[in-house]
Amino acid sequence: MPDTRESALRGDCASCFGLCCVALPFAKSADFAVDKASGEPCRNLRDDFRCGIHTRLRPSGFQGCTVYDCFGAGQRVSQVTFGGVSWREAPGTARQMYDVFQVVRQLHELLRYLTEALDRPAARPVHPGLRTALARVEELAGAPADRLERLEVSEVRAEVNRLLLRTSELVRATAGGRPRSRRGADLVGKRLRGAKLRGTDLRGALLIAADLTGADLSLTDLIGADLRDAELSGADLTGALFLTQPQLNAARGDAGTVLPAGFERPAHWTP
Repeated sequence: MPDTRESALRGDCASCFGLCCVALPFAKSADFAVDKASGEPCRNLRDDFRCGIHTRLRPSGFQGCTVYDCFGAGQRVSQVTFGGVSWREAPGTARQMYDVFQVVRQLHELLRYLTEALDRPAARPVHPGLRTALARVEELAGAPADRLERLEVSEVRAEVNRLLLRTSELVRATAGGRPRSRRGADLVGKRLRGAKLRGTDLRGALLIAADLTGADLSLTDLIGADLRDAELSGADLTGALFLTQPQLNAARGDAGTVLPAGFERPAHWTP
């Protein structure tokens, strides 16, 4: 089985060359205090590749950084693909390193979803296909830089998505009742307090600033759902499918929010 332990699919900034702080662009907005171009080091990036305001990101105007996770791609590209030689030590590799990082980040996100799907007993009928896909994506993520920068990730994503869709159907079927879909629905700012959404397909749904206080979101499929500023106080997310820590970090909640196992309660949530 490929090495897809949880730690390998979560960002380890101590083992990375600050790639997300250099490779990714951002525009001055509510999420970022300044403009930054791709390839330009963030002004807060220290010489040791750590963030100088890590503990003060939100009050400093860099909320966008708190809802990002490379899914472990940063340390892999830094320490494996480029053998521990940073873009500062070898400036000639910088642009390739940034491009490869963005490809591997997508592959690691797929590894994260495939690993979760294999942990779902209800998805046992598709476990063989999931294992095959997991091995293939892991092999691609470990490929040399020259191959990675030419990789068409969209083709890989389409193949994996078919398996994830079937996984979602099988798992959500255990919720009972008639399957419901709000896939891609525009629910921005909607009042959904106490909504009974158990087992609903919410893939790609726009839930920005939606009021989901006390909602039953157990066994929902939340892959790609936009939860920025969504109110999850008292909501039940037990067994939610393909939920990520960045999605939770973008939302609001409290001590009464029921999280799936393995997730951390964001520090900015209400105690």
